[in-house]
Amino acid sequence: MGGYLDQYGAGDERRSRRIKLVLSGVLAAVAIFLIAWLADFLFIYSPAERTTRAFLDDLQSRQYQQAYVLWGCTPAQPCSAYSMQDFLRDWGPDAAPPGNFQVLNGEACGSGTIVDVDMGKAGDKRLWVERSSMTLGFPPESECTHRNHIYDFLRDLKYRIHGHTYVHEQQP
Repeated sequence: MGGYLDQYGAGDERRSRRIKLVLSGVLAAVAIFLIAWLADFLFIYSPAERTTRAFLDDLQSRQYQQAYVLWGCTPAQPCSAYSMQDFLRDWGPDAAPPGNFQVLNGEACGSGTIVDVDMGKAGDKRLWVERSSMTLGFPPESECTHRNHIYDFLRDLKYRIHGHTYVHEQQP
């Protein structure tokens, strides 16, 4: 037959195990959330960034007609507001000499993505990639209104790793 103090502390041990179980569940959920958020930060804009890289590759190989098609303009249906002459003035060999281009970042804004690009000697540029058609353009005049300080910190860190700083103003 057991004594009076044989069960002393048994409730504390069960409570301690329960607390540890709850804490490990919470920590696991936070870890999964952070990993998913980081993966989202690193990979969500890859379709827009791939389109931008294809555009830059066309500029590097001087295939301006193909780059103009990525802009959403074709020889059969040229853009009325952005002729091939205007395109060559902005993106031709004099404006963006072939060199080392680098896609730095993509940022969702409304119906598209603003992609920051290091154009080498031509400087940093911002391009708009419309999400529905994956066509390029110039970003809208207004900056995205939402501000996420954690996202801004990680973007700035990503830029600094590549030897750049984030450019806040719009560039045509």
